[in-house]
Amino acid sequence: MCLIAFAIGAHPDCPLLIAGNRDEFFERPTAPLHQWTVPGGTSSIWAGRDLRDGGTWLGFADNGRIAMLTNVRSARAAAGARSRGELPMRWLAGQCDLDELASTIDPAAYGGFNLVVGDFRAGHWAWLSNRSPQSPHTEAASTGLHRQPLGPGIYGLSNAALDTPWPKTERLKAAVRHALGEPHHDDARALLASALADTHHAPPHQQPATGVPREMEHALSSPFIDMAERGYGTRSSLVAHVRRGPQAAWYLDLNEWTHPGPSGPQRHGWGTQPPVNVRIAWA
Repeated sequence: MCLIAFAIGAHPDCPLLIAGNRDEFFERPTAPLHQWTVPGGTSSIWAGRDLRDGGTWLGFADNGRIAMLTNVRSARAAAGARSRGELPMRWLAGQCDLDELASTIDPAAYGGFNLVVGDFRAGHWAWLSNRSPQSPHTEAASTGLHRQPLGPGIYGLSNAALDTPWPKTERLKAAVRHALGEPHHDDARALLASALADTHHAPPHQQPATGVPREMEHALSSPFIDMAERGYGTRSSLVAHVRRGPQAAWYLDLNEWTHPGPSGPQRHGWGTQPPVNVRIAWA
């Protein structure tokens, strides 16, 4: 997952709203959003799954836990001894609190990551990263695990530190802010889907300098990424929406669109496939 905007407690009728794109190489095997159980866990989760290393990048558990992951961009990105995708699974398994989770993470064992974890029922949220917020793209600046509690608000995360104001991140945050004011779920979902499908690149003077070549920086500056010549792009998009249901219950609606890589004359793009739709009751 390489671009996320999310709102926590920012609207009384919508205490959680998430919109995100996952960018990855087309050849990496992936299962779309489905229900499964984390090995050793006690809760069912709804998430996509990396079929190479077994982890996930964005998941929701029936106990009200949420986890979101992005990598941190650098010129010489190291893969790390362990897969970053296992980090969300530790939280979603539901067997540790935030302090215990943080104590089990060896920052040096992973490539650069951002991890957002939350407990919807308890109202606890935090951002963790193994890269310095001041210089996230310099791997030598990694001195440990950085942790920040998150209160009510609207946040954005791509491949830098939390709320780094990259143009595509700011555009998606603005869309989330607008969607919170939409009285109808379908209208909010359509607005966010349009924002996630945006292929417009940032002007050169607004593009970040993360150490990769300028032409790659340009290609990565749009919310929806199409780098078919490199076998890379936006693989899936997801909107998660929590709304009040009958009898004071909360419902989590998940909508995920899958974007296959180019095949024959077909180009990579948003496509016409309808999303996978899931509704979960969070009492």
